Amino acid sequence: MATDPQDELEQQTPTRDAREAPYGGPTVLDKESLEFMTQAHALYAELRAKGPIVRVPSGRGIVDRAKAERTSPDASAQEQYFVTRYDEAVSLLMEERLSSDVLKAMPPEQRARMESSLPQELRPIMRSILVLDPPDHTRLRKLVQPNFTARAMEALEPRIQRIVEDLLDKAEREAATRGEAAPGRRMDLVESFAYPLSITVISDMLGIPVEERETVYPWAERLLRAKGPEGMMDAQTRAGLNAFANYLESLFERKRRAPTEDMISQMVQVQEDGDSLNPQELLSMVFILFFAGHLTTVNLIGNGIVALLSHPEQHARFLAAPAACVKGMVEETLRYWGPVDFIGGPRIATQDLDVRGTHVPQGAKVAVGLASANRDPRRFADPDVFDISRPDAHRHIAFGKGIHVCIGAPLARLEAELAFESLFRRWPELRLAEPSGQLELSMGAGLRGFKRIPVVF
Repeated sequence: MATDPQDELEQQTPTRDAREAPYGGPTVLDKESLEFMTQAHALYAELRAKGPIVRVPSGRGIVDRAKAERTSPDASAQEQYFVTRYDEAVSLLMEERLSSDVLKAMPPEQRARMESSLPQELRPIMRSILVLDPPDHTRLRKLVQPNFTARAMEALEPRIQRIVEDLLDKAEREAATRGEAAPGRRMDLVESFAYPLSITVISDMLGIPVEERETVYPWAERLLRAKGPEGMMDAQTRAGLNAFANYLESLFERKRRAPTEDMISQMVQVQEDGDSLNPQELLSMVFILFFAGHLTTVNLIGNGIVALLSHPEQHARFLAAPAACVKGMVEETLRYWGPVDFIGGPRIATQDLDVRGTHVPQGAKVAVGLASANRDPRRFADPDVFDISRPDAHRHIAFGKGIHVCIGAPLARLEAELAFESLFRRWPELRLAEPSGQLELSMGAGLRGFKRIPVVF
C-alpha cells in the first residue's frame, strides 16, 4: 500500500494534545440523530482529514466547538476521542489499554452509586459480554464460541435456506391475494423478509419454542424502538424487559429439565474447564444474542439490497453470476454500508496513550469509527464507490477486531449470502419502489439500516 504524504508529515510531527486541534464544523457523534446519520459519511471524511484521532463533542444533535463551549463551561468534560482512520482503528480495537468496562474506570464511590441505581431489568444489557474485559470476557466468550464455528454454520445452512424460501413463497402468496402479478408485486423487504428471517434464525438457534414466539417478539420490538438509555427507562420498555427476563428464567429451567438441540440447552448445562454461566451471565448472554444477533443482520441484508439496486452496473454484474458474486457482495456491503457506524459504547483509556502523535489521557473516552475506517482512502481505493468485485473488501472492520470482534459474524455472513442469492435467483426483476435517497434510516445505538425498503418484484 502506497505511503500517504500526509501520513509521513504526521509521523514527523511532535506529540500533540488533540485539544489543540480545531473542530471546524459539525462533528458531534450522535447515534440517535437522523440529521447526523444522514450526513455521517461526509462528516467522517472531514474528520479523517483532520487526523487519525480527533476530539469531538459528545451529546445530542450536530453542534460545533463554539456551541459546545457555550453550552458547557467545561466543554472538555463533554468530549470523546474519535478514531477516524483504518490503521489506527485496527490498532486501537486490539489495544489492551482501552477498556470496554465503563464501570471499571469509575472511582469506587461513583461505581457503587451507578451499580445500585441501575434498574434490575437493565442489568442483563448494561453488564453483558459487550462491556466486559478479560478475564470475564474471555471466559464467557469461550463458553458460547462453539455455536458459531464453520462446522456449526455448515449444519445450519439447510435450515436457513428453508426459512428464506418459505418467506419468499409467503410474499408471493400475499401478493397473489392482493391481485398483484409479477413483475408488479409489492412488499416491504424489511418487514416481510429481512426481519422475519433473522429473528426466526436466532430464535431457532437459541431454542425459543415456535408456539411462544408471538408472545416473545413484541417485547423485543419494544426494546428495539427504545432510543438510548433514556428510552430504555421508559416504563413500558422496562416492563417488557422484565417480562422477557422472567420468561427466559422459566425457559432456562425447562431446558435444564428437558434439554433439546439448541444454544440455551447447551448454555444452561455447559461445563468448560470446570466453569459455567451463572444466572445473571446466562440472562445477559441470551439478551445480547437475541437482540444484537438479529438486528445487525436485518441491516446488513437491507443495506446490501439498497446498495445493489442503486448501482445499475453492479446490479447487472450480480445478476449475470449470483453464485460467483455473492460473497463479494456481502463483504462490500459490510465495507460500504456496514450495519454499525461506530462502536457506540466508548472505550476508556486505562493509561495515557500516544496515537500517531496525539496524546490520549488516562480516563478519556475513545469511540472507534468503523464506517469511517472502512471508507479510508489510505486503505481502500475509491472508497466511496460500491464495487462487489473489490478484491480487498474482506479487509473491512465492520464486525470489529480483536477480542470483541462480533461473535455472530459467521452467522450474519451466511444469512446475507443465502438471502442475496435467493432473492435475485427467484426475482431477477426485483427493484426499489422508491428512490434510495428517499428511504428513511432506522435509528438507534449507532446502527445503520433502513426503517422500510419498499420493493417491486
